Amino acid sequence: MKRVLFFTLVCMAICSVSAIAQVNQLTDQEKKDGWQLLFDGKSMAGWRACNETTFPDNWVIENGVVRVITAPEKRAKYGLKEDERTRAVDILYGNKKFKNFELSLDWNIGKGGNSGVFYAVVEVPGKPIYTAGVEVQILDNWNAGDNKETDHLAASLYDIKPALPQNAKPSGEWNTLVIRMKDGHVTHTQNGVVVCEYTVWTPEWYKLISESKFSSWDTFKEPNPAKEGYIGLQDHNDYGCSFRNIKIREL
Repeated sequence: MKRVLFFTLVCMAICSVSAIAQVNQLTDQEKKDGWQLLFDGKSMAGWRACNETTFPDNWVIENGVVRVITAPEKRAKYGLKEDERTRAVDILYGNKKFKNFELSLDWNIGKGGNSGVFYAVVEVPGKPIYTAGVEVQILDNWNAGDNKETDHLAASLYDIKPALPQNAKPSGEWNTLVIRMKDGHVTHTQNGVVVCEYTVWTPEWYKLISESKFSSWDTFKEPNPAKEGYIGLQDHNDYGCSFRNIKIREL
């Protein structure tokens, strides 16, 4: 019995190490399928602040994840008073624009947190990333202030179409989001379930836009969104959000 227990524990340890080793790595099959890492867990090569040329210091890499720092960290870092804030700095992968793609990443939101993943980003000088990019929402559905509308919950097409069924895990737990876009048809898969589906550049799409907060925004009117654009991550508020396993393949 002791020998069986020993070998069971050894196998569990090996499996645990193997699982850890796969974070921010591609399997041989993924490489064959054309996946590429956008973040290797060590550096943000290829990434920069939106509308800037360098990577901002309000994002940090720790223990194989990249995260936007919290309000207390910002105050300590920049020597701010309790009621002072720094500007939010969104980031994007600036090495390449993507058209038809499948993007996969893991996210972990702080309590009360709010963030987003963007695609088809076109930089507008002096404007934040959401000005001209499609946002897939990231949210602590339980504690965030922006949790009153169904199309504001995690994995939703923000303020346009809700993610249903809503299967996000709570603050402190890792979620997996996959965004797939092929010839304008888009799906959001959250934790293994397709929760949102739509097709851009169609009459149905522009009807959805007309019923959203973006109805008067020129950057969301026909023929937007752009046929190709950058992938981006949002620094939305001061509760922190972490990302890992950021990878993409072109279709």
